[in-house]
Amino acid sequence: MTMLLIVDQAPYGTWAGREALDMAFSMAAFDQPITLLFTGAGVNWLRQGQDASAIQQKSVEKNLSAAPVFGIEAILADRASCVRYGLNAGDLPQGVALATVNADLLANYAAAAFSG
Repeated sequence: MTMLLIVDQAPYGTWAGREALDMAFSMAAFDQPITLLFTGAGVNWLRQGQDASAIQQKSVEKNLSAAPVFGIEAILADRASCVRYGLNAGDLPQGVALATVNADLLANYAAAAFSG
């Protein structure tokens, strides 16, 4: 069964989200099935056209675009969090699916881990 890695941290200001993404890529590279779920402030990872140069960081967009190369099974965005942060389906990168986060969704995974 697939593991669910939940990213609930904003893309900038802490390394927790980037470390979670590195962990997901590592697991997927070793054929461990994994799905990423972005929720809370974490949905801002999915905002396209980010420019992080003002804080002297690289945009997280490039990191996320590598997910299919590493074998990440799915990338989900919490629908309620997207609404809260002003994102709609058209704002999300290709391949990201909106999901309603509830017990039924979580029951589809062998385990879940939070990025923070």
